[in-house]
Amino acid sequence: MKTHVLKATPENVIWGHYDNEREPVVKVKSGEAVLVEVVTHHAGDAPDYMMDDEIKELYEAIPEEDRGPGCHPVTGPIYVEGVEPGDVIECRVLDMRVRPTTPYGINFQANWGLLYDDLGKEEHVTLYKVDEKTATAEAVFTYKYPIFLGTKSGIITPPESVERKPALEGVRVPLRYHIGLAATAPAEKGKINTIPPGVFGGNIDQRNWGVGDSLYLPAQVSGGQMFFGDCHSAEGDGEISGTAIETNMNILVQLIVRDDIKTESPLLETKTHWASHGLHPDLDEATRIAALEMIKFLETHKGLSKTEAYSLLSVAGDFNITQVVDQEKGVHCLLRKDIFEK
Repeated sequence: MKTHVLKATPENVIWGHYDNEREPVVKVKSGEAVLVEVVTHHAGDAPDYMMDDEIKELYEAIPEEDRGPGCHPVTGPIYVEGVEPGDVIECRVLDMRVRPTTPYGINFQANWGLLYDDLGKEEHVTLYKVDEKTATAEAVFTYKYPIFLGTKSGIITPPESVERKPALEGVRVPLRYHIGLAATAPAEKGKINTIPPGVFGGNIDQRNWGVGDSLYLPAQVSGGQMFFGDCHSAEGDGEISGTAIETNMNILVQLIVRDDIKTESPLLETKTHWASHGLHPDLDEATRIAALEMIKFLETHKGLSKTEAYSLLSVAGDFNITQVVDQEKGVHCLLRKDIFEK
C-alpha cells in the first residue's frame, strides 16, 4: 500500500473554510493511504506547550484576513482518482498519534458552549497533558480567557498575560483519539464555513471514529477533494463546553472508493457498530434525520422493510447526542453489527 505524506505547511493548509476550486495538494488512488498532519486552532492558547517552530510558522504565514468564516485549519485538499459526485469514499483510520513535539491539548470553555449563559458568561482555557503510555490525559492548568474570542481563530495568548491555576487534581481522563473533522469538499463554490457539519461530513465531532474504524462520505465534486482537521484526544458525547481536548495530531488514513456502500450522508462503521447521523439546529429534528438515515441503510444493505427497520431501531438502536455546539447539532444512531450475524 502506497503512503503519501501531507505536512501541515502553509501551502497545504487553509484556515476556516473549504474551497472546491482549490488545487489539490496530493492525488491518491483508491486504497492508498495518507499520513496527514493536523494542527489545532487552539494551539495559541498555550503557545509554550502547544506550538513548535513549524506550527508557529503556520500561524504566522496565514494572515487573519485569510482565515474564516470558520475556525479550523484544515489540511488538504486530497484528490481521490476516479471519484465523481455521488461516489462514496471510505476513510479508514489506520493510526493516530499526538504530535511528538506538542503532547498536550486544549479544552476551551467557549461563548458557543451549552452553559455559557448559565455559568457567568466567561470563557476558560484548560490545558491537558496527553500520556500515550497510560492512555490518559491530565489537566496541567486552567485560566480565565482574557478577551472575548468571538469569531476570531488562532489568537496567541502570551503566557505572562494570564493567571494559570492548577485544575482537576487527581483526575485522569481516558484517551479517545478521533478525527473531529473530515470532509469532502461541498458542492457550493466559494469559501464554505468549517464549523457546521453537513452531508459532506466536516465538523461532525464523532468521538466513536477511532483507529480501525471507517467513515463513509459521499463525494460532492470530482475527486472528492478531501480535507482533515480538528483532531481530539478525548471528548464526551455532546462536547458541551465548546470543544473537546483539541490536539495537534498525525493521522494515517486509507482512502477507498466503495461501490458497495450507498449513502447520501456520513455513515460510520466501527468494529462493533454502524452509526448514521442527523444534523440540524433542532435536536428533535436531528434525531428524526438520524433515524431515517439508518432506516435507509437497513433497507439498502440489510434488506429490511421500513416497518421492520423502524421496529428494530426502537428495540436495539441507541440514539446519542454527537455534539450541541457546531450550529448544526448532531445526533447519531448506533446499531450493533452482531445482531445480523448468524
